[in-house]
Amino acid sequence: MRFLPLMACLISTAAFASEDIPDQYPQSVLYSKPVEIIPHVFAAIGATAPPTYENAGHNNNLSFIVTGDGVVVVNGGASWKLAEALHAEIRAVTDQPVKLVVDENGQGHAMLGNSYWAAQGVPILAHEEAAAEFKETADRALISLRNYARENAEGTTIALPTETFTDKKIITMGEVTVEVLHLGPAHSPGDTQVWIPAWSMMIAGDIAFHERLPPIFEGTCTSCWIDTWETKFAPLNPTYVLPGHGHPTNLAQVTRFTHDYLIDLREKIAAHIDAGGDLAGAYYVDQERWKGLDTFEELATKNAGVVFSEMEFE
Repeated sequence: MRFLPLMACLISTAAFASEDIPDQYPQSVLYSKPVEIIPHVFAAIGATAPPTYENAGHNNNLSFIVTGDGVVVVNGGASWKLAEALHAEIRAVTDQPVKLVVDENGQGHAMLGNSYWAAQGVPILAHEEAAAEFKETADRALISLRNYARENAEGTTIALPTETFTDKKIITMGEVTVEVLHLGPAHSPGDTQVWIPAWSMMIAGDIAFHERLPPIFEGTCTSCWIDTWETKFAPLNPTYVLPGHGHPTNLAQVTRFTHDYLIDLREKIAAHIDAGGDLAGAYYVDQERWKGLDTFEELATKNAGVVFSEMEFE
């Protein structure tokens, strides 16, 4: 059980949040150096801030699983250079080849680095809805990357996933069984979870947050997200949870800062609507309970407006 001391350090509240730290690994384009969070599962933890030149767009978690017969990477990364840097870190850990990349959603920081992995001949797996979203938005995502990352965007092109799945894809590699899951609607189309039942390890992607405020997009169904959580995600009862953003933690923490946040915001918006409130007033519903989370200033009012629009005619 040699991983317990590290996990004890990492299972945390927002004390480990890094919105105000521009770079934790200056010798690499990666924001932070990968660490082994449990045996054979590594993660380079991204900034909890929005993408910037300083963090080179590494503001989500880039993970990999060493199976004994190859490596599974979770997230293509935001650029060719980030994917290349992660590959260098993988080679420092193991001589096993990367055999699969899994993209956790269709956003640029999950998929723009696919171009590097495709050039290495590595298959790239994504949920069908995530692949469709990336196909539609990739041009804009690449322009955005070039604007903020500048020279760190060099080499990045658009490469779509080479394989898609609908509900579940089971991968056996070495002695490890990895379940690539789409548990249901959550943060964005095709949200994907990577579950290793034998190790009780959940690489959760953006269904789960705990160090930064969950972003709620136009089109996000928050009631569906809550239902997916309660009926599919929580019943798996993982011991270890690696969110899409932030340090590894446990189910209780991500429940508190994701599920409970969504419940609280919906209750506040429902009360506002019942009192005859309008969209302009919805931006000011009380979210003080969550102000300690990173990206609160950027997202809280936006989230309230999106949820008002969602709930107004429920």
